[in-house]
Amino acid sequence: MILATHGFIASSISGVDPDAQAFFDRVTTAGGTLSATEQTAVNSLVVQMKADGIWSKMKAIYPMVGASAAACAQNLKSSSFTGTFNGGWTFASSGVTPNGTSGYMDTNLTPSGNLSSNNNHLSFYSRTQNSSVSGINIGSFRDSTNEIWMSVYYAAVSRKVYVAGSYGNNSAFVNNTNTLGLHVGSQTSTNSRKLYFAGSLVNTNTKNYSHTYSTNPIYIGAHNNGSAFLFMPHECAFSSIGDGLSDTEASDFYTAVQAFQTTLSRQV
Repeated sequence: MILATHGFIASSISGVDPDAQAFFDRVTTAGGTLSATEQTAVNSLVVQMKADGIWSKMKAIYPMVGASAAACAQNLKSSSFTGTFNGGWTFASSGVTPNGTSGYMDTNLTPSGNLSSNNNHLSFYSRTQNSSVSGINIGSFRDSTNEIWMSVYYAAVSRKVYVAGSYGNNSAFVNNTNTLGLHVGSQTSTNSRKLYFAGSLVNTNTKNYSHTYSTNPIYIGAHNNGSAFLFMPHECAFSSIGDGLSDTEASDFYTAVQAFQTTLSRQV
């Protein structure tokens, strides 16, 4: 027997995960639509993340599927932290692209109160090669000593950067101009901040510092210090926020996200 829910052919895979189905329902309620391929990719991603023990680490997951603001604003992990798109954006089957001057998505997730102390990760999957713009792809700013952000390439310092604390002293970075693919910044203790690119660990910062989280929501496509600034132009095909990931978890996460993108024929 073939069962169909919101266009999803349940017999095509072993079963529809209830969290994936809840996401499909939220998209539909918001006025968005997903193709059968998009739903298959999302379902497989959820199943794999649960199998790898990563799902429980997530607070917000934005798969950026559905080619509309209504669909792409939805948080795969839960009904909390639905995004709000602001400024100029382009929505396509390949992801969402800010205009680099005014476009940002407010995740409505404040690090303070939602992330455990000195235990966090940010991820951003870029489909745009651009290493000439200085900006921040995802972040929130409390003050100069208590920041949380990541840039796939911050041209002003010629680095990929992940910051949990203060820039420089509490950042992991690498000189690499390739802005395509999955970038993950992860902090698991007061003296462990790591930056991963395309599944590989590229830098570790072991300076001891205990930082306080910001009450400003995390933005995607720009930084937030009470208002949006440092806008970026990279097409986003996936982003997430949550607890810190170990080396193994970061590697498994990359494999799962890359498989998700491959199903959608938008992997880089």
